[in-house]
Amino acid sequence: MTMDARDTLTKVPALTLGFWIVKILATTLGETAGDTVSMTWLGETGPDAGQGVNGYLVGTVLFGVPLALLIWAQIRARGFSPWLYWATIIASTTAGTTLADFATRSLGIGYPGGSVLLFACVLASLFAWYRATGTISVNSVVSPREELFYWITITFSQTLGTALGDWVVDSGLGYGGGAVAFGGALLVLVGLYFGTSLSRVALFWAAFILTRPLGATVGDFLDKPMVQGGLELSRPIASAVLVAAILLLIWLLPQRAGRHPGGEAAADQTGA
Repeated sequence: MTMDARDTLTKVPALTLGFWIVKILATTLGETAGDTVSMTWLGETGPDAGQGVNGYLVGTVLFGVPLALLIWAQIRARGFSPWLYWATIIASTTAGTTLADFATRSLGIGYPGGSVLLFACVLASLFAWYRATGTISVNSVVSPREELFYWITITFSQTLGTALGDWVVDSGLGYGGGAVAFGGALLVLVGLYFGTSLSRVALFWAAFILTRPLGATVGDFLDKPMVQGGLELSRPIASAVLVAAILLLIWLLPQRAGRHPGGEAAADQTGA
């Protein structure tokens, strides 16, 4: 297959500053939208929580079905579509929010247990991907097999981010402190990217995973009660504003498919 042919099959966006801005907004939306359904509409934080239908489980199904359909559409697509890609990302982060809440709260394994379990799932997905293809670089996502690994890993990482964010907040840092901690960790990764020769693939996945708890803590800061350290904004309104911002940025910022060199050596040179 020629380089041009491989590029036409690319459905993963280039890793630009615009990508990371939209990614953080999408993870924040995942938190507010997931909480809107499971907590506001299905009553998981109301006086009747725990009685009758489990809102976290229902929310997971409501978001999980569209996620599966969007992943199927993404894999079937002939080329990169920013609208389809970001819709799939948002579906994964909203489903991840309700799934993590179901695991940590309804199943009773707690934030530490949920974070450790989901981190193991991320590592297992990356390991299986590497064993099957020889690389976990997003520069290799040029066929349905690699793309399926990509979306499985992303969905696990989005779910991990919710549990990890809640764990850090619950440990005493609070929503603002958690956001500062994860934001600071991302800045450290930026410094490592520009100041060292560490693996770009490893740095990408570390940054991708950390954007999720950052979004989770910011989302919680926006909609949680003031007595808990939040701003107590309306979850549906906050979600609508985030949707509008994401749509505007996708329309305004350049959205292009990433380069996918044919060789692993080239992939290492260009980064994840």
